Amino acid sequence: MRICEESDPTFSVSIGLSMSRKFALVNINEERTSEFRYLPIDQPTSELKVIEPRRRGVIYEVDHVGDEFFIRTNLDAPDFRLMSAPQATPTALHWREIVPEEPGRHLSHFEAFETFVAVDVEDETGTSIRVFGLPELREIPVPRPAAIGVASSVFGEDNEANLDPAATVLRFHFSNPLVPQCVYDFDVTTGALTLRKQDPASLWCDRHRYVLDQFSATAPDGERVPITIVYRKGMWHPGGNPTLIVGYGAYGLSLRANFTRSAFSLIDRGFVYAIAHVRGGHEKGERWYAEGRMLNKRNTFTDFVAVTETLIAKGYADSRAIFAQGGSAGGLLMGTIANLHPDLYAGIVAEVPFVDIVTTMSDASAPLTTLEYNEWGNPAVKTEYDYMLSYSPYDNVARASYPAMFVTAGFYDSQVSYAEPAKWVAKLRASKTDTHDLVFKTDMTAGHDGRSGRLGSVEESADIMAWLIAHARDRRLL
Repeated sequence: MRICEESDPTFSVSIGLSMSRKFALVNINEERTSEFRYLPIDQPTSELKVIEPRRRGVIYEVDHVGDEFFIRTNLDAPDFRLMSAPQATPTALHWREIVPEEPGRHLSHFEAFETFVAVDVEDETGTSIRVFGLPELREIPVPRPAAIGVASSVFGEDNEANLDPAATVLRFHFSNPLVPQCVYDFDVTTGALTLRKQDPASLWCDRHRYVLDQFSATAPDGERVPITIVYRKGMWHPGGNPTLIVGYGAYGLSLRANFTRSAFSLIDRGFVYAIAHVRGGHEKGERWYAEGRMLNKRNTFTDFVAVTETLIAKGYADSRAIFAQGGSAGGLLMGTIANLHPDLYAGIVAEVPFVDIVTTMSDASAPLTTLEYNEWGNPAVKTEYDYMLSYSPYDNVARASYPAMFVTAGFYDSQVSYAEPAKWVAKLRASKTDTHDLVFKTDMTAGHDGRSGRLGSVEESADIMAWLIAHARDRRLL
């Protein structure tokens, strides 16, 4: 039986179950617009009803607990706020604000229960959790294990936590670059925080051996770009160390300051590990995302360059051994900085890189293309086509000296076809004037997220870390 059909190719459709188990929720959305429809589980043949008709630029998501709908929305709140509405009248006219917007801090997720609601809030230090009791909306302070890091109640698509609407305990996880993931239970009635589980990496990672810090770079337009760095105590050298800078900057996905095991292969050998929180994510709110997409995309690239130059100026990075790494849309960032400032980098790691943006976005039959017109642009619109062409990594390869590169592809990648990095590498090999190595590794069993299996991601990381270490040693800096 067909219950819903969407004719607009720029929208996708998904279905889920409300927390109360009373409603099926149909989410019809594209990058900047959404619409929810709901169907009582005990009336499967009834008509779907609309929560709020779609309006261009208005995003909302819905859950149901008790006799209320809960709505996270950007309506009159660019950084999002949390609303509630009676089950009988859930349209926007009846929405009541529960958690107001905090400009510059992005309310990215919520969990609703019968006696409280919890929200994840992103800013440049990471993600924190706020809890409010119902119905009085009194905020219940949640201890944050550290000042920098990611505390979140999101446990992935197969979420097996926070499923009981009558619960009085919120389960969340926390990590930062020096703290492997820990799972906590927060009792909203007593305020007690209980550690339930620790990643085994906590057995070997002694955070007291390292320095974790945050500061900012200044972009060409004066914007302050956050940087998170980690290095080992006693291994910093005057004039700087070999440095790996990672970046992403797309889809509003913040590059969070999480624990990354593989980074310690570098850090313990004297590398500085840096995260560039460039525009395109939500680290500084919706504005940060808006200024790194569409006709503002160049900010992502100039932010990354500004981070690189700041790390040199502050004495953290040795200008002879700076490496950059990014994957997918972060691979587009890698390809663009290679064209803009190849002299800044000793090596670049581009994993499943989205580097042929004009060709891909011109093919409406390709997966994701029409869904992402509001992220990159529609080539049928000349100004948007010209803008994409102006920075497209493939289209801007020049006859010039490029840094050493390690490029990966997955043969079964449905998001970034292996053809994109393959043709980019071929064009680089035909054009570049240097003798630096250009490694292209296509995994014939992998998809977009890399190899499967228990050791798949470990082996991939080991290949990349070994390549980076070898290049730093070639410069006699390790």
